[in-house]
Amino acid sequence: MTSSFLSGRLALSLGLSSFALAIPAVPALSAPATPAPLSQLVAAVDIPYEQFTLKNGLRVIVHTDRKAPVVAVSVWYHVGSRFEPKGKTGFAHLFEHLMFYGSENADGPFFGRLEDIGATDWNGTTWFDRTNYFETVPTGALDRALFLESDRMGHLLGAVTQAKLDTQRGVVQNEKRMGENEPYGLVEYAQLAAMLPEGHPYRHSTIGSMADLNAASLADVQNWFRTHYGPNNAVLVLAGDIDVPTARAKVEKWFGKIPAGPAPVDVDATVPTLDQDVEKLMHDNVAATRLYRNWIVPGVNSDDLPQLDLAMSVFGGLSSSRLDNILVRGEKVAVGVKASIQSFEKLSIAEITVDVKPGQDPIAVGKRLDQLLADYLKNGPSADEVRRAATRQLSGTIGGLEKVGGFSGKAVTLAEGAVYSDDPAKYKKDLAAYAAATPQSVGGAARKWLGRPVFRLTVAPGQRSPEDNALAGNATHHPAYFRDPNKPPPAAAAPPTPTKVAEPEIQPVKDLDFPAVEHAKLKNGIPVLFARRATVPVVRVSVSFDAGNAADDKAKLGVAALTTALLDEGTATRTSIQIAEEQERLGASISAGNGMDSTTVGLYALKPNLDASLGLLADVIRNPAFAPSEVERLRGQMLTRIAAEKTEPMPIAQRLLPPLLYGQAHPYGIPFTGSGTESGVKAATRADLVAFHDTWMRPDNATIFVTGDTNLADVMPLLEKRFGDWKAPAVAKGSKLFRMDRMMRPARIILVDKPQSPQSMILAGLLTNKRGIDNPVTLITANEVLGGSSTSRLIMNLRETKGWAYYAGSALPGVKETIPLLIYAPVQTDKTGESIIAARQDVTDFLTAKGTTLAERNQTINSQILSLPGSFETSSDLLGAIMRNRLLGRPDDFYEKLPDIYRAMTPADLDAAAREAINPDRLIWVVVGDAKLVRPQLDAVGLPVEMGTLAD
Repeated sequence: MTSSFLSGRLALSLGLSSFALAIPAVPALSAPATPAPLSQLVAAVDIPYEQFTLKNGLRVIVHTDRKAPVVAVSVWYHVGSRFEPKGKTGFAHLFEHLMFYGSENADGPFFGRLEDIGATDWNGTTWFDRTNYFETVPTGALDRALFLESDRMGHLLGAVTQAKLDTQRGVVQNEKRMGENEPYGLVEYAQLAAMLPEGHPYRHSTIGSMADLNAASLADVQNWFRTHYGPNNAVLVLAGDIDVPTARAKVEKWFGKIPAGPAPVDVDATVPTLDQDVEKLMHDNVAATRLYRNWIVPGVNSDDLPQLDLAMSVFGGLSSSRLDNILVRGEKVAVGVKASIQSFEKLSIAEITVDVKPGQDPIAVGKRLDQLLADYLKNGPSADEVRRAATRQLSGTIGGLEKVGGFSGKAVTLAEGAVYSDDPAKYKKDLAAYAAATPQSVGGAARKWLGRPVFRLTVAPGQRSPEDNALAGNATHHPAYFRDPNKPPPAAAAPPTPTKVAEPEIQPVKDLDFPAVEHAKLKNGIPVLFARRATVPVVRVSVSFDAGNAADDKAKLGVAALTTALLDEGTATRTSIQIAEEQERLGASISAGNGMDSTTVGLYALKPNLDASLGLLADVIRNPAFAPSEVERLRGQMLTRIAAEKTEPMPIAQRLLPPLLYGQAHPYGIPFTGSGTESGVKAATRADLVAFHDTWMRPDNATIFVTGDTNLADVMPLLEKRFGDWKAPAVAKGSKLFRMDRMMRPARIILVDKPQSPQSMILAGLLTNKRGIDNPVTLITANEVLGGSSTSRLIMNLRETKGWAYYAGSALPGVKETIPLLIYAPVQTDKTGESIIAARQDVTDFLTAKGTTLAERNQTINSQILSLPGSFETSSDLLGAIMRNRLLGRPDDFYEKLPDIYRAMTPADLDAAAREAINPDRLIWVVVGDAKLVRPQLDAVGLPVEMGTLAD
């Protein structure tokens, strides 16, 4: 239900991340590890802070963390879609977009100015109760960031124009279309309409209705700003390389003269209960029937909410949850289950979902679900279940607080407590409640809130009905308007006389000081790379193998994915359930998956539990059982995943494009989603999985990476204990053959029909003449100008100038061998052809007559250099960087040398790199959309058009 503006760097997921699923039993019990007590975990979570309030009412919270020369800036306004009057749905979010398009002393795109100063983790989001804006900036750029935030808080209206409003209205409407174009994309509308009464402030979605968005006027913008965006309705958090005296002086300078707004007026909301059970059936283009069970439950300040959260985790949230163990592992009637709480200020939404295994009767599975819930409410959870759920919650909180900013860092934690609960330390009370929970308290909360009438929703495969489409508030739905849309809008007031405030200079920012990378070897020769990051008591380990999707069996694509999915589903001494439970008791998380070039098994571990967690990791890697019953269950889940990918716009394109670019014989000529093909997964045998493991996942093909709160001397004995005696099997180690065929692959458009799509997904690609191991830094930097940054040519044209797309861009995926250039944009259906024409022109111009300007070069280089200190803040960031360097053959100090490499680049260098590597006449375009509406537009593009399908 969150709507967000846009992430700082658009990245196209190519299926290079991990993929792990769950599976049942195998033999004997192993001795359980003794985990750290919950009290020790609670004590590890602390965010010291001080706060003060300016005369104008702005509340300021300061937390000092000197681990990196960066400061997180987070501004929370206590206003969201709950505060919207009738006929103005979607306005809070639309206004959030306008806040990114210039203020009186800093006109133009806000995100461009953020990139100028090297901001990372920046965004803006709107939800029911709040709107927030946040960025992490180098310490030397803090004054600039505060100037920008204060200028849009105090001096916005003089820069808001009708043209900006019209453009952002189109962008938001395309964001809405994008969400509704996904499978299950209309569910939220149905849930809110069924569970909340007419007039309830939470009843409408944050994204709003098309009609209301069309009705928004400049006068509405002015009134919203003056009513809700005063400093006395905001909280500012500064977390990082800052102290209170410095913060006080800077905040007073930049925000102190902004006058207070009207006294904030809260919009209260009840926690309603349905009079009786409500059932609804919807149809959608989905691969599996999904069953929902929903209730409205209390908000974040209720003592019942932590208990209810644990209750949901035990029932369907843990890997060893009741629903996982019974419906997925045991009875095998479901391929996925979830149970969770979406928490808000005044109320929350409890949700259970079950994805029914294709071929099973959804009605029977629904009855079984309700039976299991009734039994759970009657008998409650066990003490061990409660402890495991609480440990997982505490472990996740500890990991999230390694960052100062972003979506889950310390600034967000303090701000949320202040805004929702008037207590920045609210997180401490919540964690104490989790740690003190008992089976009685958890079971009591579950009976109290989940024993009430329920909303049962079923979404089955089929065509969306007009009635379901109307729930989204699109053209077929006409709400009660705040004003008559047939009458002229109220006249906007004259903009205020601009207040002149000078933009501050950026203070010197030191180049990145990358942590030292230490090297060692286990006695069996496995290399170990280590870097220390001791902010929180967490250690991350990744065992990486030179394999990946590129090593998959071409005759049975999907063997690699099935192998990694089965690793944590049973070993010679542990069952699937035992592995899940042991992770939960330890607060650990093991994940296995394939990138394009490597297969990795990763561990997130709490420092006190590291030794036992490594024991579990080693067992999973070295001794997978590949039990036949588990192979069959995972096969069913993988086939359902592939079927689901064939219903989603981007995965459809990601499956279709790679063989067109590389040819089917090339190791990269496979679906970028990493799931293989339907025929390959069906044909894979247990022997194939064992063979993949023995050929690729072996000690003479492995490297171990470690980062976090330990040191090499302490971790080496633990690694020796778990991996040092691992011997390679007798079979030969695998090798990959990278060779291009000589087939011509002419430019063309392949159209995939997706009826009823409100948008078209465009994904185009070509092969450059560069490999990842060539380390083409200049080419990658040039791509920032074309489509890699938030101010790139492609996004500024398709999103900001034309308003046809929510996002657009280009990417050069970090593969080891031949790198593709990919261009992507989800666009409104009626602009599909024109969008391709515009994107082709942008690419051609960039590579010919309109190359990189000096301003573009300067902004790109500044952004790249200044963002480096904030890019390696966490142990996870470090781990990824070290692994990338190893994969691509780069030195350990690669990132430290980057600033000088960037500074030496000229506009001509960027142009030369792009023109030498990219031939725009080779672009192949895949379009996923409603063919009857899109096909007539494509003739004007000037390329051959053919229909495409996803048979496999």
